[in-house]
Amino acid sequence: MKTKTSSIFTAIILIAVCFSFMQCKCITADQASFSKDSKYYFDGSISRETLENYLDRSVTAGYFLVPGSPENYLFPYREDDIRMLQNIGAKFIGRSVYRWSEESKLGDPAFLEYAKRLIDRMHEYDPEIIFQGCLFEHVSADVNNLKIPAWVFESLGLPVENRNFKVEDMVRRVNPGAEVMMSSGRGGGTPIINNLETQLWFYFLAGSYINIGVEAFHLGQVEMIGRDDPDKTHYAAFLQKVRDYAKTHARRHYVLLDGHTPKGGFVKDGVSLLDFNSFPLRIKEVPEKPMEGILEIGHSDGIYRKSLGAVSPSGWKAESMPYLVEFDNFGMNRNPGVANLNDHFCWGYDDITWFALQDENYRNQWLGYAFDWLRENDPNGHLQICVIRMISHPDSQKTHRSYFANTKSVACPVGFSQEETIKKLWNTKLK
Repeated sequence: MKTKTSSIFTAIILIAVCFSFMQCKCITADQASFSKDSKYYFDGSISRETLENYLDRSVTAGYFLVPGSPENYLFPYREDDIRMLQNIGAKFIGRSVYRWSEESKLGDPAFLEYAKRLIDRMHEYDPEIIFQGCLFEHVSADVNNLKIPAWVFESLGLPVENRNFKVEDMVRRVNPGAEVMMSSGRGGGTPIINNLETQLWFYFLAGSYINIGVEAFHLGQVEMIGRDDPDKTHYAAFLQKVRDYAKTHARRHYVLLDGHTPKGGFVKDGVSLLDFNSFPLRIKEVPEKPMEGILEIGHSDGIYRKSLGAVSPSGWKAESMPYLVEFDNFGMNRNPGVANLNDHFCWGYDDITWFALQDENYRNQWLGYAFDWLRENDPNGHLQICVIRMISHPDSQKTHRSYFANTKSVACPVGFSQEETIKKLWNTKLK
């Protein structure tokens, strides 16, 4: 009996040792995938140099991590999208997962499981790639069909409630007489950061995305979400909670935050709440040259040379915070093809639709022009090149209502063929 008990005890010890070894091995293997000698290395915070290395190779790949069927207009060429992103060497995959309405789909485990599998697959190829999710300025009534998980209440130190999210509690204004910002007539609107319900919603999104490997968040129009929080007290406290969650759960114990900053930054008491700013390109029409566009300092509300100085969330000081400029999508106006220097459209179209309407040679030429123009006129700025994004032209149904930078091929017959230009641009002009 004594011998049998001893044997059992020994076996238990061996199993425990093996389990501990496997745990150590997994941790070591995970850490080994991030070389400290890499110019993309960070852990717990990020230097300006490393951050800008990522911004230099940033792309917009809308809904890349969102599941869909081959018939769905956003997802017909996913395998070729994967090949394209690997081929160009993209390091920062912007807007890869988010909800703009249809929030209840997050209640289906398959939604996040699909995203995690794809993130893991991409990280097997390159563990340094950053995927970005979004906490946007829009929420629809469909969020009422989504249950709040217990961990959200618990993480925020609140009593657990058995209930769904409430859109009306997200969009209400602090001032009872203030106008609620409604969207699209669907019973939704802009979530206001002062509201606890908004913080529950955003925290749920952030935590869910961090748990599957996301390491960055675009916060959308932060001034709109924070319109009842002029001194940014609520926003600062909430974003710190997101950063605290990342310290424990994120792959590299840190999360990068950005948002559209029409005032040049999002700063509280000298410290930027964002790791970098972002804004649309604001392309200026050349009226005497139909459909041509240029970049110009001072045009419209562009951010060029306006990015405010601040101390970064990682502690380094910048006279001007780094920023991204992107090919925005917001539709088309009633006068397509007509120049109007007083609006935000370019020849009546949003940035990416205007770009998609150009011929292939001009698109390739314009990418090089924009890249060089930024470096010459404001090196704090970085061009976020669009590789997947919805477009608004009436004929866009032919390309599944989307622009794809992929090289046109059997695998992606609607590709716009900017892939090799992007690859060459980065490989020849970046350090």
